[in-house]
Amino acid sequence: MDKKTEEFYDRLKVELDMSNTWPAEYLFKFIVPTESDNVERVELAFDCMGAVIKTTKSKTGKFTSISVDVTVKDSQEIVDKYLAVSTIKGIISL
Repeated sequence: MDKKTEEFYDRLKVELDMSNTWPAEYLFKFIVPTESDNVERVELAFDCMGAVIKTTKSKTGKFTSISVDVTVKDSQEIVDKYLAVSTIKGIISL
């Protein structure tokens, strides 16, 4: 991971710790190209966590937005999930 990315996640972790009491509900939002198994890969990253996952295709069908509402144990788990899905080609984390 490059230094800029590492600094971003360090800041995110601090902000999450300042604004939450753990465990906490967290809403992840992603946009992925609809092609391939991108949606399935995001869903698998949250498998066995009791997550509520909603997907919506764009008007053209080229992209799918994914909302994942889940209880996480701490800020590190949030960072770990963002890193886990970051390998999906074309994913945008919101």
